[in-house]
Amino acid sequence: MSKSVQTTDHKEIQSWIEERGGHPARVKASGEGGILRVDFGEPEESLEQIGWDDFFSIFDENELCFLYQEETSSGGTSRFNKFVSRTND
Repeated sequence: MSKSVQTTDHKEIQSWIEERGGHPARVKASGEGGILRVDFGEPEESLEQIGWDDFFSIFDENELCFLYQEETSSGGTSRFNKFVSRTND
């Protein structure tokens, strides 16, 4: 069974994304700031790459948390990720 992990740690997020060949991106038509995505290099006209500083600025301003999986249920490397709201515990 694959397990999901949540983090707000910038280094952990950047490392996970880069290890899978991803780049920070946002949806083009999302206006100032934007909706964050991870671009894995597959053609997606709706995404534009942004730098890590911009990425994490948007991430923190919107109080997001990065939800991800290390492995698929079959043991392969997972690229599953999602941006969710931080919860106040």
